[in-house]
Amino acid sequence: MAEQNNGAAGADQAQFSIQKIYVKDVSFEVPGAPQVYSEPGQPQLELNLNQKVGRVGEGLFEVVLGITLTCKLADKTVYLAEIQQAGLFALAGFDDRTLDMMLGTYCPNVLFPYARQFIGDLVAQGGFPPFYLQPINFEALYAEGLRRRAEQSAAPAEIGNA
Repeated sequence: MAEQNNGAAGADQAQFSIQKIYVKDVSFEVPGAPQVYSEPGQPQLELNLNQKVGRVGEGLFEVVLGITLTCKLADKTVYLAEIQQAGLFALAGFDDRTLDMMLGTYCPNVLFPYARQFIGDLVAQGGFPPFYLQPINFEALYAEGLRRRAEQSAAPAEIGNA
């Protein structure tokens, strides 16, 4: 009897596995080369981060972490580095809320070190000082996204009641 209960519990157990990690797209541009290497001034860096999740099959999801790093000097672009670091993740046995949280926090945390290394290598191989992308708190970003979604879904109801 105990074995049957354990077997049933095991069948309902949540499962997560990494199927594949890969670079989906990458780009590095230095539009003002070679003159840009000798221009004086303090460059400004702008970092944009995005994430896309798509269902590939039953319990199989592609998560793409996009990072765009733009370096400008005055109004000129010194360099532009972009990467779409992707992964295939198998997730089964999760309720909808936990599945959303796993895809929004855990999967990007797995992909981030790969994207971070790639961006750093692109910048260094482009002839610029090393760039070290600081850790990103995907849990905080996910919580902020949930808060925004809640505000957006509440706003139409308030307008309708007005």
